[in-house]
Amino acid sequence: MVNRFILNELSYFGAGSRKELPGVVNRLGFKKALVVTDKDLVKFGVCKMVTDVMDEAGIPYEVYSEVVPNPTVTNVKNGVAALAKCGADFLVAIGGGSSIDTAKGIGIVTNNPEFSDVVSLEGVAPTKKKTVPIICFPTTAGTAAETTINYVIIDEEKHKKMVCVDPNDIPCCSIIDAELMFSLPKATTAATGLDALTHAIEGYITKAAWELSDMFEIEAIRLINKYLRLAVFDPSNPVGREGMALAQYVAGMAFSNVGLGVVHGMAHPMGSLHNIPHGVANALLLPTIMEFNAPVCRDKYVEIAKAMGAYKEGMTKIEAAQAACDAVRQLAVEVGIPQHLSEIGIYEKDIDALADQAIQDVCTPGNPRKVTRADIVALYKKVL
Repeated sequence: MVNRFILNELSYFGAGSRKELPGVVNRLGFKKALVVTDKDLVKFGVCKMVTDVMDEAGIPYEVYSEVVPNPTVTNVKNGVAALAKCGADFLVAIGGGSSIDTAKGIGIVTNNPEFSDVVSLEGVAPTKKKTVPIICFPTTAGTAAETTINYVIIDEEKHKKMVCVDPNDIPCCSIIDAELMFSLPKATTAATGLDALTHAIEGYITKAAWELSDMFEIEAIRLINKYLRLAVFDPSNPVGREGMALAQYVAGMAFSNVGLGVVHGMAHPMGSLHNIPHGVANALLLPTIMEFNAPVCRDKYVEIAKAMGAYKEGMTKIEAAQAACDAVRQLAVEVGIPQHLSEIGIYEKDIDALADQAIQDVCTPGNPRKVTRADIVALYKKVL
């Protein structure tokens, strides 16, 4: 069996690391940037923390701030037009997964115009050229979009999230500066942190997992258990913020290469059909789907229980597996994640449409336990 592992070329970590940007730009010979971000990050001054560095270094740029929480085909197309109009030769993505995913779509379509309809990028698209160079500044500790070969865009016509997988979209540089995350609201910190935990757990148990990916994912689980509560309840503490910034990146290094599972398969339509934030959808589903997968994952669940601090000497594998599920659920409850679909406006009448998309989602086949549409319906009903 051949295993492939792809990582982005360069990353910087640490408070204040955004100041490394001018050196990167100079070394790579870039001339002008299109900054891809959202209006809230502009409004609350987070974007300015990066553009101030660019101003001081004399790096020309224009700002495209039309990104929405679940980015759309229209977002990407408008961004492609903005890039062409401003004449920039690289992209600076400032934000969570939405901004970085949008930048990936813009960069790929610009250099591969045969995919200008954007929807043709769904799945594993046969693009020929690398994206316009992207430098990422993540402002959440969740998606790890800055180090993955994946991006997610909503097809507005079909009301469907398209998962795009393309080694050509990987950023050329990521700068993980936890200072950009200090103002992140408590609820968003919790949801994005549980998103990272979902990446780590699904990446650890997915069908394609192997020794190298396992090494990263189990460490990510340990780090998230150690730092998420601190990041949520003491948001100005740099220890928690930097710990989570590292944890989500480590998780992304692995799941990008081995895939995910039915948690993501079921979470994606919750975003496209009901506009539920991706981290909330993942976090709500994760413990219940872990229990569904437990019969085929017990050995790995023992290690998850240990990483979550839930393992007790003498536990059977079945007891340890349940302890792992319980620990994940308890963490979600502690940081304020809703536990029922009805709490977030999804009801039994909505399940059929959700299941139709979930069974076709690109992540679902990676689940370690074979899953049918009937299983998916039952799992949605279990968390109603």
